[in-house]
Amino acid sequence: MLVKSILVTGTSTGIGRACALRLDRLGHRVYAGVRTQEHARELSELGSGRLVPLLLDVTDQAQIDEAAARIGQDGDGLAGVVNNAGIGLAGPIEYLPADTWRQQLDVNVIGQVSVTKAMLPLIRSGSGRVVFIGSLGGKVPLMLFGPYSSSKFAIEAISESLRYELHPWGIHVCVVEPGVIKTAIWEKGRHDADRVEQDLPAGASERYAAHLAALRKALDMGEKRAADPEKVAKAVEHALFARRPKTRYPVGPDAHILTVLVRLLPDKPREAIIGRMTGMRAA
Repeated sequence: MLVKSILVTGTSTGIGRACALRLDRLGHRVYAGVRTQEHARELSELGSGRLVPLLLDVTDQAQIDEAAARIGQDGDGLAGVVNNAGIGLAGPIEYLPADTWRQQLDVNVIGQVSVTKAMLPLIRSGSGRVVFIGSLGGKVPLMLFGPYSSSKFAIEAISESLRYELHPWGIHVCVVEPGVIKTAIWEKGRHDADRVEQDLPAGASERYAAHLAALRKALDMGEKRAADPEKVAKAVEHALFARRPKTRYPVGPDAHILTVLVRLLPDKPREAIIGRMTGMRAA
């Protein structure tokens, strides 16, 4: 098998780690973006000698440029870049500070674009592909997740624009759209719900009490039916190597069902059904 080089961002945990390790097991050289030396050591222990951890904060242009230079020195370009790094910020839009929005979009949108731009010369030379890890939240926004869903809607638009722009050179651009996945996000989500409630000004926590209760219920429901991150890794593998990759890859039963609902139903009935399915509908 021909060994190919792939960059995966955000590989410290969850989906990114599953993608990096799967591609490594397939025999490819994987550049795994992490933010700490501790995570770099963990990945090195889990992977083979082909897996190369790189310190890569997608909001740090200097680190992005260093990563591109390192990859360029090592080989003949990239077979793919998998833009996975991201964060999820939440809270009532009425009370969210502007800095929360800036942080969310800086990581999930500007960071993805910055990495992609820096790697495109390597993608061209390696006849590679661009894969964005989107989200069901990029099709179905839920209450209290305005910043996160906005960032994932943006990824849908960016990937489509980029697909048109790169089509003349045969560079495929795909979006993988996971639904609920078994990662550390569930425990983090509970901590975030507590933090959101604590950060609300006087009176606001009472005003949004039903919303926060629905959020906690949705986290419990989601954790029980979450799909394995390996399913996302398999979709990424197909997007990178299939002769005819798909444009979009919904992953998980909920992602497939809600994608159909978005396509077929008018707004009001769709919102009612999604609210019942996810629990994210205030009483």
